[in-house]
Amino acid sequence: QVRGAPAIALLGCLSLAVELAGGAGPQEDLGALEAFVGQRLGFLLSARPTAANLGREAQRLRGWLRKKVEETPGVTPQELRESIIEYIEGLLAKDRRDNRSIGAHGAEHILGGVPGGGPVTLLTHCNTGTLATAGYGTALGTGRDWGALGGMETQKRMGTGKRDTGWGHRVGTHGDTAPPAPPPAVVVGADRVAANGDVANKIGTFQLALAARHLRIPFYVAAPSSSCDPTLASGRLIPIEERPGTELTQLGGVLLAEPEVDVWNPAFDVTPHELITGGIITEWGEFPPSQL
Repeated sequence: QVRGAPAIALLGCLSLAVELAGGAGPQEDLGALEAFVGQRLGFLLSARPTAANLGREAQRLRGWLRKKVEETPGVTPQELRESIIEYIEGLLAKDRRDNRSIGAHGAEHILGGVPGGGPVTLLTHCNTGTLATAGYGTALGTGRDWGALGGMETQKRMGTGKRDTGWGHRVGTHGDTAPPAPPPAVVVGADRVAANGDVANKIGTFQLALAARHLRIPFYVAAPSSSCDPTLASGRLIPIEERPGTELTQLGGVLLAEPEVDVWNPAFDVTPHELITGGIITEWGEFPPSQL
């Protein structure tokens, strides 16, 4: 399984490239090939309703494809097929560039607000590292740059922090209890950012933001601009994916709860923009939610 909104978007587009490279779709009819690509993109959009990245990349690809057909008279179906594959392969390099920019902007901004510089402790949530993107990371990408600028200790929730030792960081992993001491900053990723700065992310992000606000700890969101959805006025409009209830009522096929127990198991929650006190970090820089 693939986790991480940017990685899902890339995998979806690359799967289309693999199909086209293997000869799928119409071979002789230009319009039919364009329609085939549109149909495949429409199917991919149903895979992850909360994450914005896949929808944004699909929309951009559709727009690019339409422009390519209109502005290249005489283009053959084979030439168009090869151009689509080349375009999609370019998304990998772009995602890596964007991630590195997020890391650089985030590290510089956050470390600049820490008295005395590093080393510092980062508290994050869920998987926002290499495996969630094309190969660098979003929230944890800022951590990689922190190590280069001044050193970092990492505190992660959900037991996903052990891989960070490969970046030369001291790492502590804990469950849903409090970390040993309040960190100077919290940095998380995002699956979708609404126009007003509300953020949908892995379930548990909202309560972490509440705790950070109470302790006056800057709370940051690090995500590529493809995670931003200006068509949604607020987080109330973000569709929230729900996981099977059996994830909470069964373990290894063994029932842990009464059969009649109703379960609501959302995979994401929405953090209001007013709790994002540090800012939203994209490849373009760091912005207050109100200025995104």
